[in-house]
Amino acid sequence: MTQRWLEQRERSQAWALATIVWIALHVGRRAARALLYPISLYFLVFSLRSRAASAAYLARVLGRRPRLAERFRHYHTFAATLLDRVFLLAGRAGEFEIAVHGDALVAELAERRQGSLLLGGHFGSFEIMRATAWAKPHVRLYFAMHEDNARKMNAALRAVSPDLPDRLIPLGQPGTMLRVQEAVAEGAFVGFLADRLVRGDRFVVHPFLGERAPFPSGAFRLAAALQCPVLTMFGVYRGGRRYEIYFEPLAGPAPLEPRDREAWVAETMARYAERLEGRCHDAPYNWFNFYAFWDLPPAERA
Repeated sequence: MTQRWLEQRERSQAWALATIVWIALHVGRRAARALLYPISLYFLVFSLRSRAASAAYLARVLGRRPRLAERFRHYHTFAATLLDRVFLLAGRAGEFEIAVHGDALVAELAERRQGSLLLGGHFGSFEIMRATAWAKPHVRLYFAMHEDNARKMNAALRAVSPDLPDRLIPLGQPGTMLRVQEAVAEGAFVGFLADRLVRGDRFVVHPFLGERAPFPSGAFRLAAALQCPVLTMFGVYRGGRRYEIYFEPLAGPAPLEPRDREAWVAETMARYAERLEGRCHDAPYNWFNFYAFWDLPPAERA
C-alpha cells in the first residue's frame, strides 16, 4: 500500500549505528565495511517483508528468479551506500572516485541563478550528489524529503554533520512548499525523491519494469506551478569507492494554460518513470525501495 514504506518499523538500534559510525571514522572504512557482511545477512534472513520486496524487484529487473547471492548483493549495496554517507557527511568526499555526467548543465543553470527541481529516487546515493554540490560554492542544493521512517539513522548522521538539518526541507509540514518556492526563486536547486507515495498523495500510474506502478505527482505539479526547469539526478554506486552522478534535463518550464499544464505533468512523469527504469537496468542493485512498490491503491486495481 502507498503508506507502507513510511510505516515500516526501523530495525536499526541507536547504539549499533553509533558504534558503526565510530568505527568508520576512527578505525577506517575497511573495518567498517567488514561489518556490512553480517549486517546484510541479518536483514536478508530476518526482514521478511523487505526480503520479499527485494526478490520481487530483482525478478522484474533481471527477468528471472534472483539467486541467493544476488539477493544478498542487493542488501549489501544498500548498506555500503549508507556507510559511505558517514564519510561524505564528515567532509571526506575526496576519498571517493566520483565521475559527474551533465555537470555543465547544472553549472549553466547555477550561473544564470535559474532555480530548478532535481528529481531522483530511492536509487543509489543522494548523499554523493550533495557532497559534490557542496564543493562548489555557486551551487546551492536542498533536499525535500520525509525523515520519519529513519529517525535513528538520521540522528546518527547528524552527530557527524550537525548542520545537516539546514540543508533539508522536511516534507509534510505547513511551510514546506513556501520554503521550496523561496529556494527556487533564489536560484537554488531543490531535490525530490519522486518515487514513493504517502497516503493522500495524488498519483499517476505508469508502466514500470513490466507492470503498472503508482508514482506521486506532487513534485511534478509543484514544478509546473513554479514554472521552473526539471532535471533528473541519480548517484549510482559502482562498487568500491566509485560513484557516477548523472544530471539530465527532463522538462523545461510548464506552459501557463491549465489544460496544457496537465499534459505537461503527465508527459514529464512518463519520462521520469522511463528514466528511472533505465537506471535500474543499468545498475539493478542500486534500487532501495524495500517494500511492495507495485501495490496499487484499491481504486486502481483491475
